[in-house]
Amino acid sequence: MGDSPLMVEYHDKEWGVPLHDDRTLFEFLVLEGAQAGLSWQTVLNKRENYRKAFHAFEPSKIARYNNKDVQRLLRDPGIIRNRLKIQATINNAKQFLEIRKEFDSFDKYIWAVCGRQTNQA
Repeated sequence: MGDSPLMVEYHDKEWGVPLHDDRTLFEFLVLEGAQAGLSWQTVLNKRENYRKAFHAFEPSKIARYNNKDVQRLLRDPGIIRNRLKIQATINNAKQFLEIRKEFDSFDKYIWAVCGRQTNQA
């Protein structure tokens, strides 16, 4: 069984490509959490739904989500409706904003962790 065109495009144009945009880094963090225990194909098939459901992955909006938002997300068939994953996304948004406040950007923080290199030899 071959890879789907969506998986091939994701692999060739996104996975492992150096990235410095905070919003996209947060998007990848959310999708990575949603993927736990599932296939990437499942998550990628729902990616656009995630963008709509989670305010285009804007952490400042997601950090303010309340129980009403959690209930809305639990009813959304376009995303993975797992309460713990939804709550983790909200918590991650809050922590993301704290890191951004301390380091000026999430990008600066995450790239400092890896020594500003994509491959540690």
